[in-house]
Amino acid sequence: MSTGFSFSSLNEAQRDAVNSLDGPVLILAGAGTGKTRTVTCRIANMLQQGVQPHQILAVTFTNKAAAEMRERVCGMVSQDAGEEITVCTFHSLCVRILREGIEKLGYKKNFTIYSGPDQIGMIKQLIVRKGGKDLNVDPQMVLSLISNNKNAGIDADDQADDLIADIARAYNNELRTQNAVDFDDLLLLAEKLLREHADVREILQKKYTHVTVDEFQDTNGLQMKLLQQLVGKPYNVCVVGDDDQSIYGWRGADVTNILQFERFFPNPKVIRLEMNYRSSAAVLHTANSLIKHNYGRREKELKPSKDGGEKLRLIAMPGDEEEADFIAEEIHERNAVEKKPWEDFAILFRTNGQSRNLERAMRELKIPYRMVGAQSFFDKKEVRDTIAYLQALHNPLSDVPLLRVLNSPPRGIGQGSTVLITDCSRERQCSVWEAMGCEEVLEQLSTKVRNSVNAFVELMQGYHQRLIKKEENMGAVFKEFLEEIDFFEWVKRGCKTENEKLQRVENVQEVYANLSHAHRQGKSLQKFLDQMALQQDKDDDIEKQKGVCMITLHASKGLEFPIVYLVGLENGILPHKRSLEEGTTDEERRLLYVGITRAQDELTMTYCAYRTKYGEQAHCESSQFLKEIDFTHIEELDYDDIMGAEATEEETESFFSGLKSFLDD
Repeated sequence: MSTGFSFSSLNEAQRDAVNSLDGPVLILAGAGTGKTRTVTCRIANMLQQGVQPHQILAVTFTNKAAAEMRERVCGMVSQDAGEEITVCTFHSLCVRILREGIEKLGYKKNFTIYSGPDQIGMIKQLIVRKGGKDLNVDPQMVLSLISNNKNAGIDADDQADDLIADIARAYNNELRTQNAVDFDDLLLLAEKLLREHADVREILQKKYTHVTVDEFQDTNGLQMKLLQQLVGKPYNVCVVGDDDQSIYGWRGADVTNILQFERFFPNPKVIRLEMNYRSSAAVLHTANSLIKHNYGRREKELKPSKDGGEKLRLIAMPGDEEEADFIAEEIHERNAVEKKPWEDFAILFRTNGQSRNLERAMRELKIPYRMVGAQSFFDKKEVRDTIAYLQALHNPLSDVPLLRVLNSPPRGIGQGSTVLITDCSRERQCSVWEAMGCEEVLEQLSTKVRNSVNAFVELMQGYHQRLIKKEENMGAVFKEFLEEIDFFEWVKRGCKTENEKLQRVENVQEVYANLSHAHRQGKSLQKFLDQMALQQDKDDDIEKQKGVCMITLHASKGLEFPIVYLVGLENGILPHKRSLEEGTTDEERRLLYVGITRAQDELTMTYCAYRTKYGEQAHCESSQFLKEIDFTHIEELDYDDIMGAEATEEETESFFSGLKSFLDD
């Protein structure tokens, strides 16, 4: 059978991996070392060595990765053989397993799989049933808690919150009654079926004689148990991954699966892919010098396939505004002068909160960009709600923001009452605000709702006057208003984690802190809202372009860019303050390592002396990781020195030449 690849195109370690088909094999595939090519060539070689296509199973983490792997394999072998190989995700594998024998667990074979919308609908019903229709609980939060506990093996009865435990029990019972399972059940039940029923286990072990698992560092404990049940002697299992890129511990990934692989499958052959085909020698030297500080990792060192490379830059910035402006201006200039495509540039950041200034700087220079892994600051619900309140306080006659906040947080003006008031405003051809002050409209409401409407109107009028007069700091007045309506408690109520609560509150604080700043600059509320509206406005042409990639470090894994800016290398950001408190800085170090190894040619790292938090400048310390890095290939620069340096004659000539060409275009 033709394999469509030649061993001569592989390096020595890759050839070793492709030829190692028997027994447990652990392929430690460093960043940019040709992992996918190696795995697909290995599968093609199995077919050439006589393994039947239907005996091969390859497990990935996403449908996209599975489709790409199948496509690559089909390009190396005959289409028929490629189609016979099972390439799938963990969840789709579990569906196959359960179709073999779920009836042994008390389910019918024609079980239904409940996905997101089905689950949310059921949880909503159960919240009303268990807590009443006025209970304000986020169904997504409840579902996440149930999901996390299922994966951690925590029983519904062991939930800390009695109401959540009650809902979780009812949810599981409802699924069972409907002969349905959710995505977490797929893993749980498949592992249970294989563990408890030797006949099913033996059928699948004979069916899949050669098993491959990609991105093994991202597996959790339950997936490891499933794999152990699925693979029998002589353990022809190959796992591929990189413990140095294990960055998803916060969502259940267990790095010990790859660090202690020998505990699960005896005497594995360990192959290290270390030749990197992505990054310059300077980038790799820096990354290697950092990651070696992680205790207990599997020893490996990325080696460059090409020598040299430009020095990396580490720039000390005065503050986060200067950081954002500098990066945006440099990207803008290099696009104009050097004709570098926008897509060559990527800005990597640790936390969602860092994106706001970067977005602002990009918009001011009309640089097309796309956000990956982080929601735009201005798209966040709590930010939109906060701005809607400001708009309603500034101009109560504007219906859209007023209706958005009328019963948020709940104040006894329900949907039915809102519809009635809105209908009356249409009939009278007046605003909703004016209708709320009309006695004939109020008479149609119950006494309780009428009192709630009157209290709301009085509250809004009082704060409207205080904000318009500008005798007090507008930010402080607005903060007082939010506290009076219990806005912060309401924002936190639907959060899944303490960290999410903190993040949402910080986003709201960011809005009124900026309002305080605007007040100190002598701006009116109208001027402030105009600026906010401009920042929220999305240019359709810009959105349609690919543009500069603004991406979280977590979302950047697996990607690469010619020119990378890695921002915010400060204690509290990278490493994150939570990891400093919990003693989990190893994963943060891996996250920085992932960020560094995204760069192909150029890397600029930045840290700030001050970062604006809640409208005040907070002092920052440079990241402790910078003390661990070897600076052989790093040029240390200071923002003030860069901005104060005179341009050389060559730089000036290049700039004006590029600018003329840009304007001509």
